[in-house]
Amino acid sequence: MATSLCSRVHPIQLGDQRVLRPGRFRWLRALAWVVALFVLVVMSSMSTGQLLGTLLPKTSGPAQLLGYVGSVLVGLGIYALAVRFGEGRRPSEIALRPLLPELLLGLLLGAAMFAAVMAIMAVCSLYDITFTGPAPAWIAAGKALQAGVIEELMLRAILLRLVWRAFGPWIAFAVSAALFGFGHMPNPNATVFAAVCIALEAGIMLSAFYALTGRIWMSIGVHAAWNFTQGYVFGAAVSGSELGPAIARSTAVPGMPEWLTGGAFGPEASLPGLAVCLAIGALVMWWAWRMGRFAR
Repeated sequence: MATSLCSRVHPIQLGDQRVLRPGRFRWLRALAWVVALFVLVVMSSMSTGQLLGTLLPKTSGPAQLLGYVGSVLVGLGIYALAVRFGEGRRPSEIALRPLLPELLLGLLLGAAMFAAVMAIMAVCSLYDITFTGPAPAWIAAGKALQAGVIEELMLRAILLRLVWRAFGPWIAFAVSAALFGFGHMPNPNATVFAAVCIALEAGIMLSAFYALTGRIWMSIGVHAAWNFTQGYVFGAAVSGSELGPAIARSTAVPGMPEWLTGGAFGPEASLPGLAVCLAIGALVMWWAWRMGRFAR
């Protein structure tokens, strides 16, 4: 399995033409390009989502999911066009041929990781988990997909890659992880500890998958499956909010320390969540380093 995956991965293409051509102030041009791509991707995706939200029936679950799918497809398309014309290259980080196997592997891994976190929570009597019965998954799937695609485009394909281009991999990892973590501070029930947990567990781990494969599909799969499993399968809070209807209800046992359970923010701000994700992230980082992915 490891040998098969190694034969298909490629280093991250940082870009070295047009706006990222070598020369004076390339670091500054790279940072300006971060801002431009952020605006293009976010505005196009949000506008599409709002437009589809007004056109599609709000009472239909499949229609709502279609709205989320449309918004992420537009975001991916705008990113691809911007990179093609602004950097003079094909965006290999969203190459279509490896999409299915890497996305599926990421989905399986993300679901397994969160299930492992909840298993630890249940065994240690930190969480009460109650099955509540069938529930429509359309909204939860749409929100998980949107978060996975748009946030990975912004934090990994744009921010991590271009800060790497400007200052090298280690500063890029630190900046992207920090912004990913503290970008969750405006969320309901957020704390500094929750932001630090997300930065260390998800920020590093998801960046490591991108560094290893040279593409964001596995990062998207892990991100989306983690959110979906957390919010729909277990019915726990996702970054302080509900994802929609769920088939179970999971709540922290009263009286337990928030650093153990995540409190009202959710299990991703817990010590078990931090431990599981850091272990996977460290393993993937080590693998990427052994394969020479961080060579300048």
